[in-house]
Amino acid sequence: MNLNIEYYPKLLERKIQKYNTQIDKNKPHWDDPFFIDTKSYLDFKEIQDQINHFDQQKIENLIVLGTGGSIQTLLALKHLAKKRIYPLMNSRTNELSECLKNTSPSNSLVIPISRGGETLDVNSTIGLFEKKGYPMLGLSSQGTMHSILSKMDAPLLDVPDLSGRFAGSISNVAIVPAMLSGIDVHQFLRGLNEAYDAFMSPSINPAREFASFIYALYKIGFGTVFSMPYSSTLEGTVGLFVQEISESTGKDKKGMIGTYQSAPLCQHSVLEYLLGGKEKVALPVLWIVENEEDPLILDSSIEYINGSSAHKIINYQAVATFQALIEEGIPSAMISVDNTNEKSIGNLVGFIQSSVYYLCLLLDVNWANNPKVVIGKKICNEALINQKGFDELRERRNKIASESFKNYF
Repeated sequence: MNLNIEYYPKLLERKIQKYNTQIDKNKPHWDDPFFIDTKSYLDFKEIQDQINHFDQQKIENLIVLGTGGSIQTLLALKHLAKKRIYPLMNSRTNELSECLKNTSPSNSLVIPISRGGETLDVNSTIGLFEKKGYPMLGLSSQGTMHSILSKMDAPLLDVPDLSGRFAGSISNVAIVPAMLSGIDVHQFLRGLNEAYDAFMSPSINPAREFASFIYALYKIGFGTVFSMPYSSTLEGTVGLFVQEISESTGKDKKGMIGTYQSAPLCQHSVLEYLLGGKEKVALPVLWIVENEEDPLILDSSIEYINGSSAHKIINYQAVATFQALIEEGIPSAMISVDNTNEKSIGNLVGFIQSSVYYLCLLLDVNWANNPKVVIGKKICNEALINQKGFDELRERRNKIASESFKNYF
């Protein structure tokens, strides 16, 4: 497995042992990790039966309607697709218009995805594509979306009623659109299995140790994990890490928030704060690909750059930034993969999910749920149903804030 995790300062062996014991002690408090089961939630014969409804030779575009856990794992694999994927995670006008301008019903397939079937961003856009005659394959088992697609007689495949951010990789949610786009999902699942064999063992391993490192920093006040992906092929996977660490740990007044900005752009916008700003706030995590399959060689008048690959220059910036952080005494980590093919992404997703699971056990919070997310959804749906105006909603916010923040400052 070509995955390397380097972090500083190193944890003392006795502290690693202590946290390893704490993980095992808290494990019975919460559900077992269903996400290590890469077989039970997938029926490849049923998948093939449903996708046979469509002429796959004619499909040039996959329009995926989904958000959060319903699409994030697919985004981790998107760079490997042989067909154009349009991930529509909301109803923002410019993205919908761009998609409609560049696709047609004759060369596209729309895949709406939702576990509960009540995701407004998905349900609000289905009718737009239906009216224009786009074919659809739904991934849903319940709720409003399932009813809408059933009335359309669209083929349907189940979505398990499991935590979406963890279930995408082992269910129809990511596997079906990935298959249709030409991604080798069997290699991806092989990479997942390889990772879980290594990282979900009871002995100390890199995932347990990385979770312990993050937890040790959390204990002394760190609240943010700031990721710096130095390859665009890693940004989808890093997005999954951001969602999992934020939604999984952030409850019961505990946890950390995950954030990221593309690198090396972040060196010019965030690095000054990381190196010289308030201490014990953010943990920088750099993500790099050691080898690009198709390196672009630079032609430059700068002697020490000329003839180097563009990717090599990027990685030099990454390791230099990592060293700068260490020199300034900033706790930080670097995660590197040899390449970003299907198996490597499977390895990386498996490492992320194992690490976040262990971090949740250290915090002793429910790794699988996200109870607070529904609050905003309920407010939005009620406002739309009752046709409340934005002025009325603002007045309501002012009243709520006067109570919620009484004597706050």
